[in-house]
Amino acid sequence: MKSLKLLLFSTLFASVLFNCGSSSAILSTPIENIDTSPLKTADLTEAEKHHWGHLDLIKDTIPGMSVDKAYAEIIKNKTGKKVIVAVVDSGIDIDHEDLNDVVWTNKGEIPNNGKDDDKNGYIDDVHGWNFLGDGYDEQLEYVRILASGDTSNPEYNKAKEEYDTEYQKWSARKTQYDQIYQRVKGADEAIANFLNKKDYTKEDVEGISTDNQEVTQAVQMMKYMYSNGLDSIGEAYKEIEGALESINDRLNYNLNKDFKGRINGDNPDDMSTKYYGNGNVKPVKKSESHGTHVAGIIAAERNNGLGANGVANNVEIMSIRTVPNGDEYDKDVALAIRYAVDNGAKVINGSFGKYYATHSDWVRDAIAYAGKHDVLFVNAAGNESKDLDKTDIYPNDQVNNGPEVSDNFITVGALEPKYGPNMIAGFSNYGKINVDVFAPGAKIYSTTPENEYDTKGGTSMAAPAVAGVAALIRSYYPKLSASQVKHILMNSGLSLQTKVVTGGDANNIKPIGDLTKSGNIVNAYNALIMASQTK
Repeated sequence: MKSLKLLLFSTLFASVLFNCGSSSAILSTPIENIDTSPLKTADLTEAEKHHWGHLDLIKDTIPGMSVDKAYAEIIKNKTGKKVIVAVVDSGIDIDHEDLNDVVWTNKGEIPNNGKDDDKNGYIDDVHGWNFLGDGYDEQLEYVRILASGDTSNPEYNKAKEEYDTEYQKWSARKTQYDQIYQRVKGADEAIANFLNKKDYTKEDVEGISTDNQEVTQAVQMMKYMYSNGLDSIGEAYKEIEGALESINDRLNYNLNKDFKGRINGDNPDDMSTKYYGNGNVKPVKKSESHGTHVAGIIAAERNNGLGANGVANNVEIMSIRTVPNGDEYDKDVALAIRYAVDNGAKVINGSFGKYYATHSDWVRDAIAYAGKHDVLFVNAAGNESKDLDKTDIYPNDQVNNGPEVSDNFITVGALEPKYGPNMIAGFSNYGKINVDVFAPGAKIYSTTPENEYDTKGGTSMAAPAVAGVAALIRSYYPKLSASQVKHILMNSGLSLQTKVVTGGDANNIKPIGDLTKSGNIVNAYNALIMASQTK
């Protein structure tokens, strides 16, 4: 469930497309209704952009989770209990400057001795486990269904139809972006030759005056790029090359029926084998950044003068490398959940998902296992603007909108940093039955591999924000159960009555209460107050 960022240009010049029980002490939406109160119209400052998910709606007119307010007024004089949060994701850079002091260490394991010291079945699982081994690129689940050749699979015909559509779409996109690259390269060369220098600036371009038609068209393209937030030709190349990398990954791996991505030696259709993979939880390459970004949202070291603050203190991140560049295997997910439970996690974050599943029952059984052992699972809703009450997505804790297998599973949609009718991120999935809450998820700044930081968007970012609040509750009020924490997160949020743009479609306007079970956006300040009042 990774966010996708692509760059599109028209035939004339560039345009940009960004894809990838209450108490009187509990706040409510400000008395001034969204439709009548003055909304924040100024652009976010750089500090607000990097921190908006922690800000306060009333004070800052930004729909953050009031994390800063919670620390200032509730947490500052309290001593919490250490909480282990398992991040089931891609690899995590556990050596990152903003994460290295919050990494879980298995005290029962002696590093690098090739032995299973704690007898849990996993050799040298010092900071978690890697079910993918040295693999990373993978097919999508419906491509695996087709590649199996099993026409008796009830999903086979649906998978084939989707494959044909998607392969044609991505092949056309590949052609389009190759053409985009050549146009931008041509414009770059024309301007560089005219100015007689390669390292030209925005000001240089804006100062060009000429009758040369080729240069004039190049200037038009560059000016349009500048107006869409790209400040240099270098940034344009970076965006296009990133888009091409995503497109090529989709065609070469995700949609390639002949590609064999699983190289750990395990059969994903046989649950009798469980101890495969290795103890190296780090990314296999720098671009494998999703897990590191998620971990930073939860637990990046607070107030250390570095790039980002996590939501939770008193937290340790258990890294479970399970999610490839493609669709995860149900077996890996089920075993990752059980590993997290058996090794002491109290919160599991799952920022992944897919619309086909071969062994979804294995994952539901694992979710129920987590519930039985009082572990909360925080789940990302997905990024396809879909109504999850009408569309199956995995993992989930129910079948066909039926009863939940356990009361420990909370699904999170994503908010934009804007209070008002456009506060629901256009990409976010929603559902009155199957999405529980919304939380900050668009344009989130956090850690990425090799001591770097970046802004990413998706429900993948909203889920760890909520996992961080859950960790705060479990740290400072450790007697509360996973089920109680789930309902505190849902019931203590800011209750909104306004109508909002749904699925990014300006013609689809619905009350926010129709998009989520609780009708609320998560609020850490309120949640801690409600937790203090809950027995």
